[in-house]
Amino acid sequence: MADFVGALDQGTTSTRFMIFDHGGNEVARHQLEHEQILPQAGWVEHNPTEIWERTRAVVQSTLNKANLQPTDLAAFGITNQRETTLVWNRRTGRPYYNAIVWQDTRTDRIASALERDGRGKTIRHRAGLPPATYFSAGKVQWILENVDGVREAAEKGEAVFGNMDTWVLWNLTGGTDGGVHVTDVTNASRTMLMDLETLDWDDELLSFFGIPRSMLPEIRPSSAPDPYGVTRPDGPLGGEVPLTGILGDQQAATVGQVCFSPGEAKNTYGTGNFLLLNTGEELVRSKAGMLTTVCYKFGDHPVVYALEGSIAVTGSAVQWLRDQLGIISGAAQSENLARQVEDNGGVYFVPAFSGLFAPYWRSDARGAIVGLSRFNTNAHLARATLESICYQSKDVVEAMREDSGVSLDVLKVDGGVTANELCMQMQADILGVPVSRPVVAETTALGAAYAAGLAVGFWNTTDELRQNWNEDKRWLPTWSDEQREKGYAGWKKAVERTYGWVDVD
Repeated sequence: MADFVGALDQGTTSTRFMIFDHGGNEVARHQLEHEQILPQAGWVEHNPTEIWERTRAVVQSTLNKANLQPTDLAAFGITNQRETTLVWNRRTGRPYYNAIVWQDTRTDRIASALERDGRGKTIRHRAGLPPATYFSAGKVQWILENVDGVREAAEKGEAVFGNMDTWVLWNLTGGTDGGVHVTDVTNASRTMLMDLETLDWDDELLSFFGIPRSMLPEIRPSSAPDPYGVTRPDGPLGGEVPLTGILGDQQAATVGQVCFSPGEAKNTYGTGNFLLLNTGEELVRSKAGMLTTVCYKFGDHPVVYALEGSIAVTGSAVQWLRDQLGIISGAAQSENLARQVEDNGGVYFVPAFSGLFAPYWRSDARGAIVGLSRFNTNAHLARATLESICYQSKDVVEAMREDSGVSLDVLKVDGGVTANELCMQMQADILGVPVSRPVVAETTALGAAYAAGLAVGFWNTTDELRQNWNEDKRWLPTWSDEQREKGYAGWKKAVERTYGWVDVD
């Protein structure tokens, strides 16, 4: 068998390809950003053609860096930004419209109407999700209703839908010349269209959004011994490599963090924050604002579920300080600036740029900076930005405890923001539990590699994967209970100030 596994991580701001060895160690990577298209307030789009071009480039560059051939890869896995929605023509391969990104809020009227007329209860029960702008179905409905010719093409079977995993896989396996139109259960569980019990598209949910079933990809397991397809010899790999793993990015990070037992949880710090708690084969329906979602399904084994707390804006709040306000020149500078002050100086920043996600689900909220006085400086704002990442995570941890009865002993963390050591110390202080970062911080790509490798016997069991996990650093809480309670009370007060800023019909 070949000595390595490749994993494509198609994220919100960039696309990367990584190669791992049997020990789960990184061998090589290449990463390229893509444009964030912001046509108007609340709209966020990506160019799907640019993303496919970036995919080709990063795969080829990574192989070149490692001096490897496609035949050196035993399998290929894909992980992706999940709810980002694309409709394209299966005959021409051309997208009808830009990909509508998960952060986009243009479908707020669709979501509100579902909630208002009672269909939201059905969606919550079947799909485990609240009606929200976050998920894919409303975005597909918007494209069908607002882009000329798409409804007609869909009814003729020419227009097809997919999240970014499906788009990339379709192109890797030939595109217009035999491209495979599939997704996995984790991505399908983020659409508001899949029944969590049957793991199939639900006709009643489809009717809520006016989506023809013929548009949808086939739903497959996250790890497939029978490959979804193979890469085409004329594609970026230049050879036939089995595509055997697909996981939505947050589920991939959960697998990369080897959270295979019920009660184990991880928090990924990226553009947004996503905390997943493995609930095993039990489908736990949230009463506290969490999402019920598929964690993974490996081959013929039973499906494993999770509770998830999804937070829209965390790492992207730091990007906002850099790109829109210009008070830092790079993400790393946020830590240095925040260290110039001992505390937030009474300032709280609630970055509700796309409304509030878990556990609030308030599409009428917008970002707010509160508690300002003449005393405050850009350092206080930098510190409040890092604290906002941690307080939003605490909101989610508290809601999960309410739903599951599980109190965390330790929080496993991964993603780009974990390089900010001050932020991780704040997270331990605000939660009151240790925070643990693994040696391989890019657990999203690693999880996709694990799913692909398990399918072909590159790794035999999840116990084997556990042996690959090693801790890099641990942060212990230093705040008193009084400090923690006072800080959190201020945060909750600040969150309330963001409500009702936008009128939602």
